[in-house]
Amino acid sequence: MSEQRLAALRGLRGALLVVDVQRSFADPAHLTHLDDDARSRTAAAVERTAEALAAARAGGTEVVWVQLRVPPDQPWAASNWLRGLGPGDPWPNEWEPCVEGTSGVEWYALAPAPGEAVVPKRTYDAFAGTGLARLLRERGVEWVAVAGLTSDCCVLETAGSAFTHGFRVLVLADATAAEDRRAHDAALLLLSLHSAVVVDVAAVRGLWGAPGQAVGAGKE
Repeated sequence: MSEQRLAALRGLRGALLVVDVQRSFADPAHLTHLDDDARSRTAAAVERTAEALAAARAGGTEVVWVQLRVPPDQPWAASNWLRGLGPGDPWPNEWEPCVEGTSGVEWYALAPAPGEAVVPKRTYDAFAGTGLARLLRERGVEWVAVAGLTSDCCVLETAGSAFTHGFRVLVLADATAAEDRRAHDAALLLLSLHSAVVVDVAAVRGLWGAPGQAVGAGKE
């Protein structure tokens, strides 16, 4: 079934969304709270994302980078509430990821090339309060492949939102990871049931460079 749905994307312009490959989520120096297995799975996901990125660039496919940026003077009240933080509690604390002005917000191992769009976001969903949907539509994109970190949070929310915004969605299972393997598996299951085709990087390589994929060209 997935082969049939992948074949249906040929001739449609796609884009690779690289989500939150930043030091807070990918750099071992920032992941000291994780066990060896979780750090290994994260490193493997970054490596597969690099492979996806190289293949997309080689095929002339649109690449869009999504970057979590947390202003230190603008707390996300709902998130703090969910984590049990009260109005008087110190924030941002040492565990807050991707705070502007800290190393956590920086790209890790991968970085945008000149001309590749960067979309900053404040929440898990790369479409919420950003111009991502408009940017993709202006560039004629009809489907997206999502890679990056983490599968159970920002990848889950962004992929689901992409589907809600009318894009066909692939999630690259080997190019994403979560701190908890069970959460990773659960996220991919939910995505496969409701909003995405879940495939490995190898399965999508053939779509990049297909007719209609060259950046700047119209859909055939």
